[in-house]
Amino acid sequence: MGETEQRPTAGSRLGAQENAGISTLEHGQKLPMTPPGKLISIKIQMLDDTQEVFDVPQRAPGKVLLDAVCNHLNLVEGDYFGLEFPDHKKIMVWLDLLKPIMKQIRRPKHIVVKFVVKFFPPDHAQLQEELTRYLFALQVKQDLVQGRLTCNDTSAALLISHIVQSEIGDFDETIDREHLAKNKYIPQQETLEDKIMEFHRSHIGQTPAESDFQLLEIARRLEMYGIRLHPAKDREGTKINLAVANTGILVFQGHTKINAFNWAKVRKLSFKRKRFLIKLRPDNSFQDTLEFLMASRDFCKSFWKICVEHHAFFRLFEEPKPKPKPVLFTRGSSFRFSGRTQKQVLDYVKEGGHKKVQFERKHSKIRSIRSLTTQPSEQHSEVPKQVSNSCSFTFGDDADSPVVQSCRQGKELKASTEDVGQRRSPSLKKSPKEGGKVDGAVMVTMEEEEEVVKDRTQQNRSQSQQPSTGSLTGSPHLSELSINSQGAPVVANMSLSPNLSPDAKQSSPLVSPLLNDPSYIRTDDEEEVRRKRFPTDKAYFIAKEVSTTERTYLKDLEVITSWFQSTVSKDDYMPETLKNLLFSSFEPLHKFHTSFLKEIEQRLALWEGRSNAHIKGDYQRIGDVMLKNIQSMKQLTVHLRKHNEVLMELENGIKNSRKLENLCRDFELQKVCYLPLNTFLLRPLHRLMHYKQIMERLCKHYPPNHVDFRDSRAALAEISEMVAQLHGSMIKMENFQKLHELKKDLIGIDNLAIPGREFIRLGSLSKLSGKGLQQRMFFLFNDVLLYTSRGLTTSNQFKVHGQLPLYGMTIEESEEEWGVPHCLTLRGQHQSIIVAASTRAEMDKWTEDIQMAIDLAEKSSGPTPELLASSPPDNKSPDETTVDQESEDDLSASRTSLERQSPHRGNTTVHVCWHRNTSVSMIDFSIAVENQLSGNLLRKFKNSNGWQKLWVVFTNFCMFFYKSHQDNHPLASLPLLGYSLTIPSESENIHKDYVFKLHFKSHVYYFRAESEYTFERWMEVIRSATSSASRTHVLSHKESRVY
Repeated sequence: MGETEQRPTAGSRLGAQENAGISTLEHGQKLPMTPPGKLISIKIQMLDDTQEVFDVPQRAPGKVLLDAVCNHLNLVEGDYFGLEFPDHKKIMVWLDLLKPIMKQIRRPKHIVVKFVVKFFPPDHAQLQEELTRYLFALQVKQDLVQGRLTCNDTSAALLISHIVQSEIGDFDETIDREHLAKNKYIPQQETLEDKIMEFHRSHIGQTPAESDFQLLEIARRLEMYGIRLHPAKDREGTKINLAVANTGILVFQGHTKINAFNWAKVRKLSFKRKRFLIKLRPDNSFQDTLEFLMASRDFCKSFWKICVEHHAFFRLFEEPKPKPKPVLFTRGSSFRFSGRTQKQVLDYVKEGGHKKVQFERKHSKIRSIRSLTTQPSEQHSEVPKQVSNSCSFTFGDDADSPVVQSCRQGKELKASTEDVGQRRSPSLKKSPKEGGKVDGAVMVTMEEEEEVVKDRTQQNRSQSQQPSTGSLTGSPHLSELSINSQGAPVVANMSLSPNLSPDAKQSSPLVSPLLNDPSYIRTDDEEEVRRKRFPTDKAYFIAKEVSTTERTYLKDLEVITSWFQSTVSKDDYMPETLKNLLFSSFEPLHKFHTSFLKEIEQRLALWEGRSNAHIKGDYQRIGDVMLKNIQSMKQLTVHLRKHNEVLMELENGIKNSRKLENLCRDFELQKVCYLPLNTFLLRPLHRLMHYKQIMERLCKHYPPNHVDFRDSRAALAEISEMVAQLHGSMIKMENFQKLHELKKDLIGIDNLAIPGREFIRLGSLSKLSGKGLQQRMFFLFNDVLLYTSRGLTTSNQFKVHGQLPLYGMTIEESEEEWGVPHCLTLRGQHQSIIVAASTRAEMDKWTEDIQMAIDLAEKSSGPTPELLASSPPDNKSPDETTVDQESEDDLSASRTSLERQSPHRGNTTVHVCWHRNTSVSMIDFSIAVENQLSGNLLRKFKNSNGWQKLWVVFTNFCMFFYKSHQDNHPLASLPLLGYSLTIPSESENIHKDYVFKLHFKSHVYYFRAESEYTFERWMEVIRSATSSASRTHVLSHKESRVY
């Protein structure tokens, strides 16, 4: 009998956090402890065709066996997998995780249980771990061999070519023919061998992880991907096949899909004897109830159970709560879904709550390491592998460890998983593609340094000249949370990633061994002695801020005048007119500010009393130096006015010359270019604003009768005049620069940066479709709203899925209608979409900015022309799938276009917002420009003892870390979007002054400033990145300031 009919709520249809009529264990509840009793041996066939024997208590539930297999494989994302076996009627059924194993497998000695993929997500980019993608690739390979995954010859050859690349490496005709002769991937493979080798030839340099990714990228577009057909008949007696997927229930005739019922349209699923019933929401296009006849009740019930599990796994936010047990009698099947939902799996992996261990590929010569590209040290290279012949499990008394595993192996493992994680070498190995670069990307994030603070002085010395790159989340390319040379924040998954890191899990960020050299840790006593020697006047620390930020500004100028000029001079890719315009504008600035910095440092030396000169005069002031140099700076205004022309000419040159584009792209991958190249072109105008802010603080500090007040006030008047003259130009340049920066992050749009378009906000929202709530990246401009998705492709870019012109759009809250928290409905003239924000505050920001943009669009001349020059508009309704589908004939073309894509850093602000599920506006960027700071800080991890002195630069929502201010490039970075800024509590035992705390999920860092003024300044600038005020508040604040 089927389920008892209940009236579903809108929230249950959309995956809101409420009981959807599918019960399981209470959230956080553990399976009941079972006496050890007699052990039974169960043979499991793995996806690589090996067999393992597991001994489990005969009364143990199915979850114990599945957990044992996942633990054996060190598999974190085990919820996508299941165990299937033939029942007494030879029907393949899934092992129920709540029922005792012996009640399901009657004769375990004669049964081989298969470990296979059970839930196929809509996008393989949602699989965070490399091991998980490897197992999915094995499942695709298995489905090809068994004829379950059908496709045309081109697609089959392309799939097999990636499998061959992952198994034997780069193309070699002799080896290829031998390998294909010994291994049959599809029937009649001989006719495709030439085409397979032709495709394989194009994969040179591709790692096994990349091959897995490309294999899944192709397979997911096939109609039969992840499909298991269940024979049935419709009401007319026509033979059909039913299947269930992440989107809903599918109907096939043969291997051709003829109908689909998305979860959003399904009101109830039930079965009665051999009849499978689908009750739909009221709709004119379908009858209310659909009925299908299956071969037997067992077949029917088996398919119903699979549907229940798919609906719960893909549609619910969290593990559903169980129904209360009836007092007298039950009605319907007792089957209930058990386990984590996909969202819970994604959240767990992004938070990084697991060890990263090595795994072994059966056929590949290349060893892979999950989530990191680090190689373990030789003496600790042994890790758990798929080599044991039998494992036994017994229940113990420890509630936290109910199962104790002992594997019967020929040889004992010398290091446990935890030991490997703790003793793994911190050296990071470059990928083959990066190995040939002399000056590749080296930026790493800090968020896992605390896990590897070990004795590595020698490794620091050997690596200090050549830092390395790596991947955070198992991506074969740049990670979500890592920040490389461009330096914008990344993250989380973190697991960015929430991941950057995710990372950013994020994402688990990379480790920077260079920041843990014991020789760079200053003792507390030394710090106290050093601090007492320096002046305590606030004016001194304001003057010192001029010095520290000037050092960073001079380094930024050198990126253009020295490093970029050196790169450009090697080739003739840049036109001479552009060269002269660019460097003639920046070289005078560099020369002037070199002299300016020297004069400031001399004054500070006198102020600190490091010479006897202070006896002969009053040098404890800075206003006179600032006035003199700001007056001299006015003569450079002619160069500053050219920067708008420089920026536009450079972008036009890049647009018209592929060689210049490649040159600039390669330069951005160098270590010194820690921000986007065009950002450095705006630095001189930003610096004027910094001078103005510093002089405002100085004038506010001085009493009118102070000896330095008159000069300081005059300097403030001079710099305010310069800022007022150039402010309008700077606003236009910032918008122009931001449009071109976003253009690099997007695929599928050619005409983003057009005159009159203004950027307003970007961020992550969940978009409602037939697949439920799916994360999408939204970009709001003054005339259009774009939404995109991110895949772990070579370019790490976001693919545009659709656009909504703002002309004629309306916006309304729709939480009650859809039962989803923080939900908005955007109704355009031709399309409507439903989106949900992560928090109420995020929803309010989006509502305010979208409404403002709609008002601006209404005042404009009319509707916006189509933006998507490379992609068709998305006209699908909310109930339909919004993921672009490609035909099999397009696969080869898709692969070719991927190969042409240039490497792209997954470290921009866009990626950080994606992984940390937040957003930033153009106003936030403007505030970030004003809140830049440099200086020395002492840093301490949550579990470390000493304080480590670092030179820190804060810009673009990110902290960049150097050993000293003399370093040319940062060694690590910490994106702050999503972080919380607080003061340590008494319980944290940080008994020092001027300490602030940064924390995001499990990552905690303490930073210590040298004075009350510097402490307040760091708190002020960091708070601007970790929290943003409302648009109304910020605009009123900005309007009150004089430029």
